[in-house]
Amino acid sequence: MKLGLSTYSLYRAIESGELTVTGAIDWMAEQGCEHVEIVPIGFDIRTPGLIDEIVSRAAAAGLEISNYAVGANFAVDEDEAYEAEIERVKGEVDIARALGVKKMRHDVASRQGASVGQFWRELPRLADACRRVAEYAASVGVVTSVENHGYYMQSSERVLGLLAETNHPNFRLTLDVGNFMCLDEDPAAAVRRSIGEASIVHLKDFYLRRGDQDPGEGWFKTAAGNYLRGSIFGQGDIDVREVLRVVKASGYDGYLSLEFEGMEECKQGSRIGLANARRIWSEV
Repeated sequence: MKLGLSTYSLYRAIESGELTVTGAIDWMAEQGCEHVEIVPIGFDIRTPGLIDEIVSRAAAAGLEISNYAVGANFAVDEDEAYEAEIERVKGEVDIARALGVKKMRHDVASRQGASVGQFWRELPRLADACRRVAEYAASVGVVTSVENHGYYMQSSERVLGLLAETNHPNFRLTLDVGNFMCLDEDPAAAVRRSIGEASIVHLKDFYLRRGDQDPGEGWFKTAAGNYLRGSIFGQGDIDVREVLRVVKASGYDGYLSLEFEGMEECKQGSRIGLANARRIWSEV
């Protein structure tokens, strides 16, 4: 197991100018991280020379670059837009290759108010896009994956359905242990169901409140109308000890990438979350 941090966890400090992305890599090394996951939020990965700077700084800091994570949406009705999105995501694969990573997560679909029936009708088209990107990525040595992310493509049933429909060995799952809560799905059960498909695991924690107990500013609603707010890993309402026990018992021995999205100062939240993840993993 290699524990590290997503740059997304520090995006507020990067966006504000407190840290550069390369400065964030140095900070991660100081916290004992073994890898960094690159998520281009808060900075422009296409800034001339930045990819080379990230690669050299990570190497100097002794961190592997584990994964490159980007957005995508193949749930578009127009064929021209669909083809254009596939080509755009292939371009992101080229960035992953330039970063030297072997893994890349891309989102797959987002729709507001879509029915269950629409999802299953649309699934073959979504899978075809994923398969075409995965085939291109395989040719340059990058494994692609979908994350359980974004409501429409978030439940374990749907991501596993997409993987089965895509049916390509180069297309896997970025398994986010917390995101299942957005669909009111039990994280430990969902992780147990899907860990066998994981190419990388995201660690995340949430506070949960019932839908009839509005906690005020800073919270968002689940699909069933309950309330969630990001927390420091190990301090929220997810049974992270059971989740990590399930991951460890599965034999998974790859990257664990912490994503902090709580209201606390991001360096503090990331530092405490890393310490909790490291300690709990050793105890389960």
